Amino acid sequence: MEWWEIILLAFTGLVAGFINIIAGGGSLLTLPILIFLGLDSNIANATNRLGIFTQNITGIQGFRSKGVSTWPFSLYLGISAFFGAIVGSRISLELDEQVFNRVIAGIMVLVVLTIIFGKKSKTQSQERERMGFWYQAASIFVFFFIGIYGGFIQAGTGFLIIAALMGINRFSLVKTNSAKAIVALIYTISALAVFIIEDAINWYYALILATGNAAGGWIASRWSVDKGDTWIRGILVVMVIILAIKLWFFGR
Repeated sequence: MEWWEIILLAFTGLVAGFINIIAGGGSLLTLPILIFLGLDSNIANATNRLGIFTQNITGIQGFRSKGVSTWPFSLYLGISAFFGAIVGSRISLELDEQVFNRVIAGIMVLVVLTIIFGKKSKTQSQERERMGFWYQAASIFVFFFIGIYGGFIQAGTGFLIIAALMGINRFSLVKTNSAKAIVALIYTISALAVFIIEDAINWYYALILATGNAAGGWIASRWSVDKGDTWIRGILVVMVIILAIKLWFFGR
């Protein structure tokens, strides 16, 4: 492996880790790079998961170091989504993938509109948080279906998580991303275990990429708390639009 490939992988991981913690869609960078470096698409997909795992660990720690936590609520959401993902992975592949992708692209556009036209004040968001029993139960129920989607297609799951937590519980984007990191970690543990058992990971590439992802996750979590919702909203809108275009015109 050439020295420039190591630098390319680590830097791509850094950027992807930052993007994934702030918004989502970082794999739009890492997967093409891994394939460009010679990995088959299925091996690239498996290799990418170690970086997602490490970025969520450092992201969670970064949020906690700044005093932002949704524990144990986020754990309940993760468990619900985990079981939904089991169902999603068994959904019939006879579904028209193009139609499905375009429906999800449309949902993502609605997410963008919600973010753009929603109230932007962090103080307002905290004042109107809804964490009563029925609101928590509603989120746990919804996350089961988000898990079904995640188990079926994965791409864009983070955006749906953001839409659910902002819509139901009225979380700020900073707090939403803190919860998202825990839910994504739970998802990734199960997926990573499967890929390890199947020996589908290129560990050399995975470790280099994961180092960059971990750094990006740590930086993003602390940066987002300092900057607040305004900066996160801008990055999120851009990434949702990019992923929606990809799903609409190019599939997953």
